[in-house]
Amino acid sequence: MRVQGWVSFGNLAAGFLSSASRSRQAALGRQKHVCWSSQSGAIMAEEAKKLAAYAAVDNHVQNNQVVGVGSGSTIVYAVDRLAERVRQEKLNIVCVPTSFQARQLILQHGLTLSDLDRHPELDVAIDGADEVDTDLTLIKGGGGCLTQEKIVAGCAKHFVVIADYRKDSKALGQQWKKGVPIEVIPMAYVPVCRTIARRFGGEAHLRMAVSKAGPVVTDNSNFILDWKFEGAHKWKDVNTAIKMIPGVVETGLFVGMAERAYFGMEDGSVQVRDPPIN
Repeated sequence: MRVQGWVSFGNLAAGFLSSASRSRQAALGRQKHVCWSSQSGAIMAEEAKKLAAYAAVDNHVQNNQVVGVGSGSTIVYAVDRLAERVRQEKLNIVCVPTSFQARQLILQHGLTLSDLDRHPELDVAIDGADEVDTDLTLIKGGGGCLTQEKIVAGCAKHFVVIADYRKDSKALGQQWKKGVPIEVIPMAYVPVCRTIARRFGGEAHLRMAVSKAGPVVTDNSNFILDWKFEGAHKWKDVNTAIKMIPGVVETGLFVGMAERAYFGMEDGSVQVRDPPIN
C-alpha cells in the first residue's frame, strides 16, 4: 500500500510538474508575444516619426532659408533629411537650435549653426510635440526644452509640427498622461505648485531626474513642474494665467502657434492637419 501510495504520489507530482512546465511555456509564449508586439510597435512608431519628419522637411524647407531646429526623438529624423537635402541639392541653409541636443545634431551633420542674435527672424521652425489636439494646441516639454522651443517657434514665420500617430488627440490629456510641463525659477517651485493646484485643480509636481539625484535642470538652469490637470480647460486663458504667476518662466502649452502638423501613421501614410477655420 505504501508503494502504491508512493507511485500514486509520484504520478501526481509528475503530472503537476508537467502542468507547471506547460504553464511556464505558455507564460513564456505570452511574454515573447508581448515583447514582440512591443518591439513591433516601437519599430512602427519610429518609422512613423521618420515619415512625418521627411514630409515636413520636403514641404517646408527651401534654399536660402533660416530654419529653427526643434528637440526630441522625432527631430532626429528631420535633421537627417535636412542634411541629406543640403548635400544632394546644394542648399544654403542656416540652422538655429532649440536646445543643446539640437545644437549637437546640427554640428554632427555638418550643417551651418547660428543663433537668434544673428538671425532673429526664421523662415520656418520644425519641432515635435508630446500631444496635439484638433485645434493644433500642443503640449511640449517632455524633454524639458519648452522655453527655448517656444522662443524659436515664436521667431519663425511658419511653425510646423511633426509627430507619430500616438501624439494625435481630440483633446489634450487624452494620450499624454504626464501633464503640462512648466519651467520655473528654482526658488519658486513650491509656491507655484500650490498656486496652480488651487486655481486650476489637479496637481503640479517637481520633475525628478532619473540618472542623477535631485530634480531635472533645464538648459536655462531652471526646474520643471509637471501639472497633471483635470478635465477640459480654455487653454489660451490658462496659459496666460499660469505665465503671470511669479516665478513661472514658460509653459509647455503652445496655443495658436502651429500652422500645420504632420502625423506619421501606422499604415505608412502621413496625415496633415491644419488649424480649424474660425
